Amino acid sequence: MPARARGVLVTLLVAVAVVAFGLIASAPASAHGFTSVVYATVAGDRSGHVRAALDLEYDLLVVSAADAQNDDGLFQEGQPAFDHRDEAAEAGALENHSDTVLGYVSKRFTVMSAGSACTPKIDGSVAMKQRDGAPYATVVFDYACPKPSSAHVIGSTLFPDAEGYVRDTKTVLTYNLDTHSGSAALDAQQPSFSTEQSTGERFWEFFRLGSEHLLTGIDHILFLLALIAGSRRLREVVYAATTFTIAHSVTFILAATHLVSAPSSVVEPIIALSITAVAVWYLLRLWQGRADAARLDIARGPLGLDRPGWLRLGVVFVFGLVHGLGFASALGIDEPWSWTLLWSLLVFNVGIEVVQLSIIALVFPLLALLRHRSPRLFIWVTVVIATGVSIAGLVWFVQRVLGL
Repeated sequence: MPARARGVLVTLLVAVAVVAFGLIASAPASAHGFTSVVYATVAGDRSGHVRAALDLEYDLLVVSAADAQNDDGLFQEGQPAFDHRDEAAEAGALENHSDTVLGYVSKRFTVMSAGSACTPKIDGSVAMKQRDGAPYATVVFDYACPKPSSAHVIGSTLFPDAEGYVRDTKTVLTYNLDTHSGSAALDAQQPSFSTEQSTGERFWEFFRLGSEHLLTGIDHILFLLALIAGSRRLREVVYAATTFTIAHSVTFILAATHLVSAPSSVVEPIIALSITAVAVWYLLRLWQGRADAARLDIARGPLGLDRPGWLRLGVVFVFGLVHGLGFASALGIDEPWSWTLLWSLLVFNVGIEVVQLSIIALVFPLLALLRHRSPRLFIWVTVVIATGVSIAGLVWFVQRVLGL
């Protein structure tokens, strides 16, 4: 390729990268864009009553309920409380407009028994908490069911795309009902759940939830791209990806079963920092101006695993542990440990890994082909990728530390 044409191509690549990562960095600090997660804990008793404790993103609940129920008072009272991070005022705004909250939620979170709808009412006061770095309101609903039944159907269409505030809302459901207990994931494609759900259906939900979580988690994808860009041989990216998998699997299961915990205010900034660290690692290796193998972050030795290689894997392992805490936080299951829960967590993790391997299978051969055809252009492309990834990670780190 002529030098002039190569220069033009590199300039275009840099321009595209700057625009793309500028858009990424200007997005909300949340790793998952304009999405929301509802956390629901549902339990029943022999009297026919079903209690549902819903954790709802506060700001989203205020604007959605106020708009849907034409209650400007809730918006005027709730938004200042949110802006000042006053939890007592936030809870008070929802309690003062409990009819609005009930009217909104009752149409979008339903419980059916023997084919009949159960009638909800708000039970107790509103509590505030932090989840995923955002304020959440815990509202408890008591559903009176007219007909006793050995099976219930729970539906959730909370915060749908049609309302225009978020997209891809998921409801993570933990239940202890009809002598059954477990977890389920509801979204626009599968908005309802029956306590008579089969094992296969349950596991498919968690596989899909895991795969979608990685696909919509741009920070995890960028971390993986940084690993791919810094690996010359397939075995190197396999070593790095396997190390990352082992690490995040350990903390994911431990955190999801409540054996370890860490606040999202700590986990999320470290995840963002890990993205920058892995990308900068590759750039520094290039900058050192060593031999070609060293510049491509290829450690010397028959297996490519001398001290620099082991150090890289160690760094990936440590960051993988932190990413596992992030995966568990997103899942948000709150149920006692059981073999069924463990299998659900493993299936969720398999969904993550399938997407991860698919990204490697797609991106690595393209970079390998580019390296074979034009080694210098390969260097430029990977530098652009690593630079963009490092900038995005650094911006997210600052945003998450400052709570923006």
